[in-house]
Amino acid sequence: MARLSDVIEEFIKTLLKESEGQLELQRNEMADYFECAPSQINYVLSTRFSPNQGYYIESRRGGGGFIRIIRLDVDKHDYLHYLLSEGIGVRITEKSALQIIKRLLEQGDISEQNAYLMKSAITDKAISIPSNLKDNIRASILKSMITAIITWNSK
Repeated sequence: MARLSDVIEEFIKTLLKESEGQLELQRNEMADYFECAPSQINYVLSTRFSPNQGYYIESRRGGGGFIRIIRLDVDKHDYLHYLLSEGIGVRITEKSALQIIKRLLEQGDISEQNAYLMKSAITDKAISIPSNLKDNIRASILKSMITAIITWNSK
């Protein structure tokens, strides 16, 4: 059975598709609908709808407050160049790297096979060096893989 977070994520993504990429929600109404605490909605939004995953979130709290979710439709090459120049930086956590790979897969920039290989290469298990260096090495590996994607797609 799917976890509640997965169900909420899929519900929001379905609504986004139907609303052509922009959506306004009431946090409390969603919490009532899913019979959960509003913090569960916040958790899903912060972990599954970040800029690295291609979303912009705007939130206003209080009476009449809302959550606006906008799907960022950026040119594929612009997004890849952004990742290389700013998005990844010199360090990246495993979780953030996995989010980027998931977005690349969802956008069709990489195949499922490539996503699997990329995920395998950036895990903590694959990078068996002292903890303080893992995020730096992971950032370099991810940048190298994205550069290879750009090069391959330019052929």
